[in-house]
Amino acid sequence: MENGHEPATKADLAQLGDALRSDTAQLADQLRSEMTQLRDQLRSESQHGFDDLKETLRDVQTEMLKAFYGFAQSTDARFKETEMADMMLRGRLTAVEFRLTEIEKRINLPPQ
Repeated sequence: MENGHEPATKADLAQLGDALRSDTAQLADQLRSEMTQLRDQLRSESQHGFDDLKETLRDVQTEMLKAFYGFAQSTDARFKETEMADMMLRGRLTAVEFRLTEIEKRINLPPQ
């Protein structure tokens, strides 16, 4: 096999088979190594994407809570304003009832 003109012997074929097996094993190991690297890289990228998604969801949650807090403050202020208006109206109504009672006493009308 050295000069390319002689017929191949069984030893030459065995040597060729061994070389092919060795090359195949090396390629398989290299392929396994590359596949492992790619798998690890994909895992890392997926984890990074998942972490980004969690952070985004936390940011959205924070913004929503801030918005609800602002809404609650304005609603609370409106309720307080309504309560004050109600108290003032009751005070005015009490004053009118008192004045009406005084008028009824003066003209001697019995209350109904």
